[in-house]
Amino acid sequence: MKIDRFFQLFVVKEKKFYPLYILQTENIVAAAEELRRLYLESNYELQRESYRRIKELETKGDQIAATIYDELNKTFVTPFDREDIHVLASKIDTFLDFIHDAARKFVMYKPASPSKDLIIIVDSILEDAKLVSDIAKELENIAKKNSEILIKCKKIKEIEHKVDELYEEYNTFLFQNERDAIELVKNKNIVQSLEDATDRAKDIADSIRSIIIKLA
Repeated sequence: MKIDRFFQLFVVKEKKFYPLYILQTENIVAAAEELRRLYLESNYELQRESYRRIKELETKGDQIAATIYDELNKTFVTPFDREDIHVLASKIDTFLDFIHDAARKFVMYKPASPSKDLIIIVDSILEDAKLVSDIAKELENIAKKNSEILIKCKKIKEIEHKVDELYEEYNTFLFQNERDAIELVKNKNIVQSLEDATDRAKDIADSIRSIIIKLA
């Protein structure tokens, strides 16, 4: 064990980051729930309302991430590696950015008849968001609960693999059956934004696994 690591065991580490991560991820759950409402809604004005709320949540998420960065600059002793604190906050914020992008594209493109496959991917994004939020609530006890956290990380990775398969199947169907070139492009861009969002959730899980390895 390194000397600096040894002495840090006797220092009360700053815990203010944990509630900020919880706040950050709860905000993402709210955005993912709103995304689902948006994709299920047929009234365009109500879709725009959902998008407006997601945009507000995205702005709030930026503010929380900025607070984490500010607190990191003012904190000498951190609960885990300083770079990991920054990277985790950044990747959580990026997940929210991609949820916002999926909402923006849906409202901007106004697809004629959204496929049920898109709703399945939206449901997967919401499941990812809830798993990330659950992990954030356990970060303060990451050393003791690493097994439970790793199970959730594995589930996020499984969701990403499932969505990858669905994404490929959907695009195959789209190019074989959609005769309207404009609708094809709309739906291709929308499904890409949804698939990208699940990739960003996997990035968070990868960061968490890296932290656990370093703490072992």
